[in-house]
Amino acid sequence: MNYEDKKTIDTGEMLFLKKHLASKRNFILVDVGANIGGYIKEVLDINPNGSIYGFEPHPKTFTKLEKNIRGFLCSSISVFNIGLSVKKEKLYLYDHGHDDGSAHASIHMGVIEEIHGSQSVRYEVEVSTLDDFVATSNIRKIDLLKIDTEGNELNVLLGATESLRAGLIDVIHFEFNEMNVISKTFFKEFWDLLPGYEFYRILYGGMHRIQFYNALTCEIFAYQNIIAVKKSLSHESGDQS
Repeated sequence: MNYEDKKTIDTGEMLFLKKHLASKRNFILVDVGANIGGYIKEVLDINPNGSIYGFEPHPKTFTKLEKNIRGFLCSSISVFNIGLSVKKEKLYLYDHGHDDGSAHASIHMGVIEEIHGSQSVRYEVEVSTLDDFVATSNIRKIDLLKIDTEGNELNVLLGATESLRAGLIDVIHFEFNEMNVISKTFFKEFWDLLPGYEFYRILYGGMHRIQFYNALTCEIFAYQNIIAVKKSLSHESGDQS
């Protein structure tokens, strides 16, 4: 979908999740930027037979996430009050001063102050890498990696280079939008980082394959959900056109 419409079940995002996860047993979802658990809930409504790992660095938001997951039906769910990025360190996370604990929190102050026009508050938060988490948790495969980090999506993937190189990640779901102007990230950087994947743009009724990189049609800094599917699995995806 190109606009958020979570109230309507027949969105492109929901269709994608159903197609990719409905019939899987013992799947693994890693949700980076889990917020209060909305995406996790969507996945579990489709299929509760998986292991879920959620990462949310905002302390207030994480408290809500912990509370919410108590009511989720899932065989295994773990959440962590840290972020994921390109290396292990401490960073500042910015949010609205008037709406602290929002879905807009970002390590880029400009997301809050320039794009949303708000006075920001900040928290010092810990971040690690997906590669470190995979190694320490002995994860052998990730069926779906979802990244919604308000402009830090590329760094999350740069912190997963060993996992990507080993072919451990089947599908990546990430946002690409105006936040990437603030983080100075181009779509081409995702394209070049993931040569073993086919890219799809989620539309309202399904998925449209991005067959080749073109700056005019790919560098669109508007609300987009992008799916990157490992090429060996791409026949399972949506629209191949």
